[in-house]
Amino acid sequence: MTNSDEKARGSFFSRLKAGLSRTRELLSMNVGAIAKGIGPIDESVLSELEDALILSDAGVSLAAEYTGTLRAQWRKGQLKDVQALRTELRRMIEETLAPCAVPIQICKPAPFVIMVVGVNGAGKTTTIGKVAAFFKSEGYSVLLAAGDTFRAAAIGQLKVWADRAQVELVQHKEGGDSSAVAFDAVRAGLSRGSDIVIIDTAGRLHTKANLMDEIRKIVRVIGKEIPGAPHEVLLVLDATTGQNAIAQARTFGEATGVTGIALTKLDGTAKGGVVLAVTREIGVPIRFIGVGEGIEDLRPFEARGFAEALIQPGA
Repeated sequence: MTNSDEKARGSFFSRLKAGLSRTRELLSMNVGAIAKGIGPIDESVLSELEDALILSDAGVSLAAEYTGTLRAQWRKGQLKDVQALRTELRRMIEETLAPCAVPIQICKPAPFVIMVVGVNGAGKTTTIGKVAAFFKSEGYSVLLAAGDTFRAAAIGQLKVWADRAQVELVQHKEGGDSSAVAFDAVRAGLSRGSDIVIIDTAGRLHTKANLMDEIRKIVRVIGKEIPGAPHEVLLVLDATTGQNAIAQARTFGEATGVTGIALTKLDGTAKGGVVLAVTREIGVPIRFIGVGEGIEDLRPFEARGFAEALIQPGA
């Protein structure tokens, strides 16, 4: 890792800690002993911790599992104080997240096709711009496809992000055929020698059958042009929606075979525990997390960094 990479990671980690502050405060306010970081553990501390984890949208079953493990260790005398409890909780969170902290592996032959799905309002278009900027910074040539032809201003919004990321964009007129845009983008990626093609899709409510049919059509069209494409189906989820994000992940997974998740809007939410719920209940790799509106506020997901930002050592 270069000095600039280390600096960027450190800057993002600072923003992640700030972004998870409300979730941390939720845990602290509901578990006074954890906030103070001193004193013995008793049954009330463990019960309060379980409630706080549920309120943070970590999920009822996972909250019960964590506190059950901690309770067993406490009864055996293995948790001497709250600091030991905090350390063990942070270890369990990292252990839960680690299997799903898997970055996208860009494979050849080019182009590597990423289809991005998600409901309106989740931050899908801005996430595409940030993902494009990330891969551009890694030395890849990137081409975007404005496949969300149904939403007013979606094409213009993606054009703004393409300019910010300094990547190319393939677009048609508003109201056009999304699969035609995807087809042209894949063709353009092949002819221009692009390393990565990222395709935006419409983001109407995930309960709409016609939207899912349109996405399946895009998959068929680009699969005929490049066998095996799309190589990645990236689902963008809004962390502030909490448990509703789980329902969205299941619906899109059934329709499109989601291979990765980008969790946005972790900054300022008290529902940061949803990352744990998504990991446990969906089991799909979390590729990126977002903590702000800036072009650099999206980074590959790291289990240890997230666990430490949520349960900080000595705090």
